[in-house]
Amino acid sequence: MSERSKATRRAARLELDPEVAGALHDRLPLLAEHTVTAITAEVPSYSGTLTGQMREKIETAVQIALGTFLQLIGRCQGGDPSTPLVGALEAAYALGSGEARSGRSMDALLAAYRVGARVSWREMSTTTVQGGLSAATVAEFAELLFAYIDELSAASVAGHADELASVGRARRRNLERLTQRLLAGEAEEVLLRSAESADWPPPQTLTVVLLPRANLRAALARLHPHTLESGDDPPAGGAGEDLAVLLVPDTHGDRRRQLARVLHGRRAVLGPARPWAQVASSYQRVVRALSLGLRPADDGPALDTEEHLAELVLSTDPEGLADLRARVLAPLAPLPPGTADRLTETLRSWLLHQGRRDDVAADLFVHPQTVRYRMGKLRELYGERLTDPATVLDLTLALAYPPRTEADESPS
Repeated sequence: MSERSKATRRAARLELDPEVAGALHDRLPLLAEHTVTAITAEVPSYSGTLTGQMREKIETAVQIALGTFLQLIGRCQGGDPSTPLVGALEAAYALGSGEARSGRSMDALLAAYRVGARVSWREMSTTTVQGGLSAATVAEFAELLFAYIDELSAASVAGHADELASVGRARRRNLERLTQRLLAGEAEEVLLRSAESADWPPPQTLTVVLLPRANLRAALARLHPHTLESGDDPPAGGAGEDLAVLLVPDTHGDRRRQLARVLHGRRAVLGPARPWAQVASSYQRVVRALSLGLRPADDGPALDTEEHLAELVLSTDPEGLADLRARVLAPLAPLPPGTADRLTETLRSWLLHQGRRDDVAADLFVHPQTVRYRMGKLRELYGERLTDPATVLDLTLALAYPPRTEADESPS
């Protein structure tokens, strides 16, 4: 049993004159009215809210609570072992839960109890003194009254805290469900209902960020408060790391640079900003980048998939790209592998540097005459096709990036 409960049980020692007890009962309606008036005047959270039927309801609750206290004293004096304390505590607990659902803070609730205790004692002490009770009895009565109100306030605080915890758990579950539905690309009407259930305001856009879970908390502290976090592990491709997926609201346009600065040094990968209900495509972009072996540098800037669009586009159909590469390089197939590799490297640089011989030489670390010689060999092999726009396009696409090997895609 708590110390407050023990204190309340001490009411058995209090000798309260029946006439005084009756007078206290008679003053309960007025006492409740004064209490509610003081609470609305002194606690801002209740100002303007306790009116009409709500005020009547609260005044009735105050009367019942204080009447229960007087009843408790009377039963203790009469030797009845049963008390109404349990019911009063349950009502106080329910009051705390209701206040949490109404959005009022625990501080507001405790302030209301403090005001109520002061007003109640002021009213009741006047009656007990006028009833001729001894100073010792009045002091004992005060101690018991404050102990009783303390018990009620503790029960209300417990109800308030439990309600917030329950609501918090439910909202976290709803947010996780919303996040999974967003990443799965479900229909917008489903997402809207899910967002409403989670009390999450849909933004204009969402951007997927993938980063090591070890860096998650530090990053979240600097991101938008409505950022969503996936509780499930992302697909494989994270070099064995435990990765987290975030959906960051409204980081499109100029704000993307700010997001990149926030994530600097956190080994993050950024997808594109997408309309919030279409964020699944941002997630797929990040997963694709990982599957290609793209990685942010340690202690460096975040890897922005927007800066790797060409590679991502060309990697959409790896078999098709391999077939294209084999077809356009068919004229080099009869050559020795070393010779074919050097000519392929030269042709790629020549295409990317638009035929500027000195730039190609600098890129390949060879003499310009070597470039001239190799290009002469290539013109012999390809003939007029090197001036055909369709062939040049195919060659540019096929040679834009060197073919990836298993070693390229494995972490260093």
